[in-house]
Amino acid sequence: MKTAMIKIGLAALLCASAAFGAFAEEFTKGVVNKVDTKANKVTIKHEDLKNLDMPAMTMVFRVEDPALIEKLKEGANVEFVAERVNGKLTVTNVK
Repeated sequence: MKTAMIKIGLAALLCASAAFGAFAEEFTKGVVNKVDTKANKVTIKHEDLKNLDMPAMTMVFRVEDPALIEKLKEGANVEFVAERVNGKLTVTNVK
């Protein structure tokens, strides 16, 4: 009985960790080329965006959160999360 409870507990823990991993944000490395605070946009030369199935390139992203755009400086190396928000490629998190 005790062994069965341990196995059930372990299985529940593995399921929970797998579910958490599916929702974890995947950061991508890049270099900020340009910041347009008036338009809330940033141009980043980035590595592959695996979550968006995009190869490495330079592209423009929207930045909806004013606090995030303040973290972005031209020439800076960054790690960021980009997602599709209302159909637009958007930076949603920055390290």
